[in-house]
Parts: sequence; structure tokens; C-alpha cells
Amino acid sequence: MKKLLVLLVVAMFSVFAFSAAAFHIGVVTGTVSQSEDDLRGAEALIKNYGDSASGGMITHLTYPDNFMSEMETTIAQIAGLADDPLMKAIIVNQAVPGTAEAFRKVREKRPDILLFAGEPHEDPGVIAPVSDIAINADNIARGYTIIYAAKMLGAKTFVHISFPRHMGYELLSRRRNIMEQACKDLGIKFVFETAPDPTSDVGVAGAQQFILEKVPAWLKKYGQETAFFCTNDAHTDPLLKRIAELGGYFIEADLPSPLMGYPGALGVDLKAEQGNWPAILNKVEEAVVAKGGKGRMGTWAYSYGYATTAGLGEYAKNIIEGKAKLNNLKDLLAAYNVYTPGAEWNGSNYKDMNTGIKSKNHFLLYQDTYVFGKGYLGMTKITVPEKYFGIK
Repeated sequence: MKKLLVLLVVAMFSVFAFSAAAFHIGVVTGTVSQSEDDLRGAEALIKNYGDSASGGMITHLTYPDNFMSEMETTIAQIAGLADDPLMKAIIVNQAVPGTAEAFRKVREKRPDILLFAGEPHEDPGVIAPVSDIAINADNIARGYTIIYAAKMLGAKTFVHISFPRHMGYELLSRRRNIMEQACKDLGIKFVFETAPDPTSDVGVAGAQQFILEKVPAWLKKYGQETAFFCTNDAHTDPLLKRIAELGGYFIEADLPSPLMGYPGALGVDLKAEQGNWPAILNKVEEAVVAKGGKGRMGTWAYSYGYATTAGLGEYAKNIIEGKAKLNNLKDLLAAYNVYTPGAEWNGSNYKDMNTGIKSKNHFLLYQDTYVFGKGYLGMTKITVPEKYFGIK
């Protein structure tokens, strides 16, 4: 009886703890199968501030896996959040196609609601005008910092691996060109290698086999003091596997995370550590060091997708409560830091290459590089020369 009474009191306290939510924040992410890290960020917000269905602050929805063919459903889900009179902010991460239209519909009904777009799939000129803030990974600054980090670790050659489809994307192409110029400025040899597109006839298996077979030849050709970078997730697993086995450097992935490539390449089971980023990092680090990759292989300590969902939710809360200002980079990064203890962030305003105008509400962010067996490199404290932001 006494035990039952205690449980009832705890349950009542839990409800009471989240019953005072004066406003709601809507968070829309992909599903576990499509973008698990983004969803884990929403779970972190619910853990801290409660589910609105139980008197808390956070309302979490997931858009369809086939979001391209079910765009109307995505639009309706996002816009429907505005029907909640307590809704004060809506975060969509990733902001898949249809988000801009959904934000327009929300604006028509509720212009008071803050609208945040994480890693938008729509062009900056489409999403930024209808958002209060838009966030992308800073592929511009990273074009320089990745090369800087490679030099710090001792690399003398940098091999950029990609294929024509990816090089047709503006930000990926610009990053490649920035990397080449950074190599020239920092005294590193730049090499561009082409690998099969996993969406081509060879498929993922064929593209991965190509990497497994080519890395030994590349290391023999360019030497052990070679750093590798690839633009495709499917290439990352085999690339990491060979670097761990044979030598060379890997600074960080295209969209870095301890979960990107390492578990598959090194056979790391992370089921027990799910959602616990420090534990995930530690377990992956143990595997990397055991394979001989100490001081040669890196990542971001926290997933970008997880940090963006949770960080934008925290930032929205702070703005609504008057603790932060909208479109203030310092306040934005402080919100990200709440969910990424130990890791530093930096960033800048997105600059339109056609007009030269910097956006006031579109930010590019990046996290410090963490090298297994060595620690953080301090990349967020490095000043990226202004000229790199103007390279097309």
C-alpha cells in the first residue's frame, strides 16, 4: 500500500511538473527509419519540457517517409499545428520540400508563431523569406577548416572523392573549390578522385566495393600522409574501414556524427547507447583506437541532426520567454550548447553569391572536430579568411 501511494505521488508530481506550460512548441521531424538523429533531438526536448499531450510544452509530429510523393500530407501536418491556440513556435528538421508552403499557411492564420527551418531542402530564396530562421551545416567554412585540421594532423595530400551529380550541387561544388584553394594556401597537395554514384547502375554495393578496392591503391600512390574526404554517405563506411586498416587520415564526414560510417565500418553495436551521445562517442572511440586509428580519424561528437532539432527547440523557448533575441548568433549557439556539452559551435550568415548580400535569418553552423584518441581540435576558434566565403 505504501509503495502504491509513493507511485501515485510520483505520477501526480510528474503531471504537475509539466502542467504549467504557458505555451507549446511544435517539432516536426522525419521518422526513425529516415532521420533517426533528428527525431532523437525531439525526444530530448520532450524529456526536458514534457509532451503537450500530458500538459508539457512539446508537440512532436513526424512527416511521411515518402515526403516527396506525400507533400500535401506534410504541408497539412505542419500547418495544422497553428490550430493550437497555445502554439508559439514550429520547428521543422529537416525542412523537406513543402515546408515553405506550410509556413505560408501558418503565417496566414497565425503570424505570431515563430517558424524555424532546420537543414532546408528548398532553395534559400524560397525558404528564408517565409521563415524566422533557417539553418544549414556550414559547408563553406568547413571547406577551409577540414583542410586546416588535416594539416594539423600531419597530412600532406588531401583526396576529395565525389561524382558528377554531387558536383552539380552548388554548396558541394563550392566546398570542393574552397578545399582546393585552402590546400594551395596551406601547402597541401589537392587531388580529386571520381567514384561511382551509388544511385547509378552499380548501386550501393558496387560503389562501396570500388572504394574498398581503390583506397589501398590511393594510399600507395599518394602516401600514408594522405587525408580522405567523400561527399556520399554510402562511400563513408568502406572508406573508414580501409583507413583504419591501412593508414591515412579521415577528418570528418560530409554530415559528421559518431554514427556516420563508424558503426558499420568497425562493427560497433550501439543499441544499448541509443540516444546517449557521450556513451556513443566513447564506444566508437574504443573501436577506432583498437583498430589503430588513434589520432587519424575524426567526427563531430554530437550528431548535427540531433543538435539542430534540440537546439532550435531550446532557442525558440528562450526567445518566447524573453531570454534570447531572434537571429542573434550568440544566443542561437548557446541553445545548441545546451544539448552538446563539451563541443563548441561556430557559424556565420549565409551569403547569396549572386547579390553578395548576407541573409539576416539564414545561418550556417559547424561543430568542432573531435579526433579519436586525441580530442577536440579547436576548429571553431580558427578564423576562416573572408576570401573563402566569396569562392564559387
